[in-house]
Amino acid sequence: MKKKASLTSKIFAGLILGAIFGIILSKVPGGFIKDTLLINGIFKLAGRGFINGIRMLVVPLVFVSLVCGSAAIGDVKKLGRVGVKTLGFYMVTTAIAITIALVLGNVINPGVGLDLSKVMTSEPTIGQASPLVDIIIDMIPINPIQSMAEGSMLQIIVFSLLTGLSIALVGEKAQPVFKIFESLNEVIMKMVGVVMLFAPYGVFALIANTFATVGFDAMWPLAKYMIGVLLALAIHATATYMGILSLIGKLNPVIFFKKFAPTMSVAFSTSSSNATLPLTIETAEEKLGVSKSVASFTLPLGATINMDGTAIMQGVAVVFISQIYGIELSLQAFLTVIVTATLASVGTAGVPGVGLITLSMVLQSVGLPVEGIALIIGIDRLLDMSRTVVNITGDTVCTLVVAKSEGEFDESIYYSDVKKEITA
Repeated sequence: MKKKASLTSKIFAGLILGAIFGIILSKVPGGFIKDTLLINGIFKLAGRGFINGIRMLVVPLVFVSLVCGSAAIGDVKKLGRVGVKTLGFYMVTTAIAITIALVLGNVINPGVGLDLSKVMTSEPTIGQASPLVDIIIDMIPINPIQSMAEGSMLQIIVFSLLTGLSIALVGEKAQPVFKIFESLNEVIMKMVGVVMLFAPYGVFALIANTFATVGFDAMWPLAKYMIGVLLALAIHATATYMGILSLIGKLNPVIFFKKFAPTMSVAFSTSSSNATLPLTIETAEEKLGVSKSVASFTLPLGATINMDGTAIMQGVAVVFISQIYGIELSLQAFLTVIVTATLASVGTAGVPGVGLITLSMVLQSVGLPVEGIALIIGIDRLLDMSRTVVNITGDTVCTLVVAKSEGEFDESIYYSDVKKEITA
């Protein structure tokens, strides 16, 4: 029986075929078939239809998933200090991750050399600089329904977090409401899956349209984007995580990588923090010496709210998309990206593909064209595999540091079966 091609393979095929077709089409003189039938007809219908499908899901996905994520944090009350430390660690490292991505993006300048400003379908809506106090006040929605209708992402995030935390504080009486949100979350995740089924065709149309317009010039900027994301992921995993593990946790990073490598390989192949979670917990307890009480709390929480790899992708993508459309972002816009991506990580589901939905949310928060996703969606699954490894690495490093600070860590297990010269 012939094996069915995976969605990833189909999306990648759509990317390659779209690029080839677009480059060939760029050499064809303008006319009815090229301009009217293909570029402004079939490509526009398939490409814009797919992008609109993604945008349709942004508000409901963010609202429902953030409510579920923040409601689950109600367990923080049960673990007291452990919960506060874990939540603080995840938020701080996510902010560091997105900052690294933005800085590196502005150093590499992945979008320089490609000009798509002439094919923008709408004008950007970059906000004017405002005092910090006004920005914070504007995050509090006067009318949450209006905020959702207008797509005011920071206001939606604040209202979602408040709703979820209130459900957690109410406790047992709010469980029926929580179950409704959990069911809605499952439905919306299924909707994401349905929309992603059209991704190969949308990617083909969007990429073909881009290359038909700008030709071969898009290849090098796209390669620089990939390099930027992978480099930022490597810096965050080695400098940030291993720095925390050695300086704060006082543990040997070499041993960590040696024992955690099999789990990393599973995360790389599945592109899912949730799918890897059982193995992550088992490794933390049996090979790294973390107590069951800590591992069973911090790791599932991390799979829900700690998405540093996704935040890095969003940071580099924001710089890339702003540059290819010739839009200069202010310091305020970069700060908005940091805040939005950090808070959004609370509700980003640990499954393949959802990072693109939340990326569209981050783009909307600073007024960048969502159409920019077209260039990166075809290669995103390759990057998704790498950033999932970073996500679970951050979860486990946090678990080790918190467990050691709480006396819930067995150092003899961590250093077991390791030669003494390695630990020296």
